[in-house]
Amino acid sequence: MIEVSIIKNSNMNCCAFDAEQSSEPMAECCGTCEGQGRPVSRKTVLLMLKPHLLEQALTGTFGFCAARECPTVYFEEHGSRTFAESDLRVSVGVQANTAPIPLCYCFGFDESLVRDEISQTGSTTIPARVSRLIREGLCACEARNPSGACCLGEVNKAVKRIVRRLK
Repeated sequence: MIEVSIIKNSNMNCCAFDAEQSSEPMAECCGTCEGQGRPVSRKTVLLMLKPHLLEQALTGTFGFCAARECPTVYFEEHGSRTFAESDLRVSVGVQANTAPIPLCYCFGFDESLVRDEISQTGSTTIPARVSRLIREGLCACEARNPSGACCLGEVNKAVKRIVRRLK
């Protein structure tokens, strides 16, 4: 029997943006796929871009597109600049189709680690481990996660998806 505990990200200092609880306005729609984007800081965009593209993101306001089939990762709100995964220094887990699919950029967890632990033990401790590390103030989601948001939500979604596939 598979047991899974989903950890909420309440009161965690790295979780500055939670779309369901935030009063921040949502980003414009992605100009490529027309999907709803979410605001992302310029700092996050600059930390993710390959060095030769940095000057292109020094101005403007950017949104993050999480649509799996969309080639755009970052789009300029009120502008025409876009950046694809090939422009970034890291793989974008929510858009990735091939392993390793990153889930937690701060602590290095990916889908295969979750799947292996569930297959071997019937459960996973990864959400609880990530949660504990976040509470200890050790996360750096704004700097390490391309979405600029807390990784715990994606970890929890992946756990649910993997459990459904293994049943």
